[in-house]
Amino acid sequence: MLEPEAVSAILRLSELGWGSKRISRELGISRNTVKEYLAAGGWTPYQQPERKKALDGLETWLRDRLRRHRGNADVLRQELAIEKAIAVSLRTVERAVKPYRQELEAEARATVRFETPPGKQMQIDFGERLVEIGGAKLRVYLFVATLGYSRRSHIRAFRNERQESWFDGLESAFTKFGGVTEEVLFDNPRALVVEHDAATRTVVFNEKLKAFAKHWGFVPRACAPYRARTKGKIENGIGYVKRNAIAGRSFPSWEVFEAHLEAWAREVADVRVHGTTGEAPIERFRRAEATALKSIAGIPPFHAARELIRRVQLCGRDRRQRLLGAVAADK
Repeated sequence: MLEPEAVSAILRLSELGWGSKRISRELGISRNTVKEYLAAGGWTPYQQPERKKALDGLETWLRDRLRRHRGNADVLRQELAIEKAIAVSLRTVERAVKPYRQELEAEARATVRFETPPGKQMQIDFGERLVEIGGAKLRVYLFVATLGYSRRSHIRAFRNERQESWFDGLESAFTKFGGVTEEVLFDNPRALVVEHDAATRTVVFNEKLKAFAKHWGFVPRACAPYRARTKGKIENGIGYVKRNAIAGRSFPSWEVFEAHLEAWAREVADVRVHGTTGEAPIERFRRAEATALKSIAGIPPFHAARELIRRVQLCGRDRRQRLLGAVAADK
């Protein structure tokens, strides 16, 4: 790219009748460069040619997936490789989704936390974390249940996120809290939700979940798709467990890890002053929420409850009807 003075010299020589070849020789500039500036009629700033980017045309897909995965760009990078056969670095994905991440942050700041009365709601979710147990890094699935009013939490560690783990986590939460809330709010895990239409808000729950909820007497609720912030209490709770209870720690065995989580919930999470309520969760629980929960006294675990269905063969039923008819005739 030439300086403006050099371009002015080309134009002056051209006005004197010099040809591009002669100007080129005189100024020591390539002939093509002389021709370009003559055609442009003067000096123009250099413009970087627009290069096609690997993620061009995927803006809508990236925005939707970022919302679905709660801002996790690394999950997007993995799905790009699997679904779109596009291999890019995490930094490339982060640059592409930066405006969408800013949208999520702005929405989170604008969201007014929905408070619930005592005994009304419990929020549940799973979070993943690599934990060193017995000298090896294991992927642990952390079940966290948080009472909406008092913010008291219950934490369980599982080796998977199957339906049985959801149910075991819930039942242990009911036992710890000594009762059941009116409703339980969760995201849209496949283990619990068959279908959730984002437009109509129609939810189809898993049949076993409906039986489980009926057994314990609560109403299941699912967040609107891609709007997990509506259960922000549990989102913050999972992050708190990861940062405070687990970060930087290792455990000799799974049993020691479970005991640590139980002690941490009792000695740290329950007694610290909560940033939103201004009270310790255990004090707020004892003062107002413990008595608002529905009692679970006398209710057996869900897996122990069995429906007994008696199957009667047709011939047996006909014989019974004939016997009844004979008895009636004798009378």
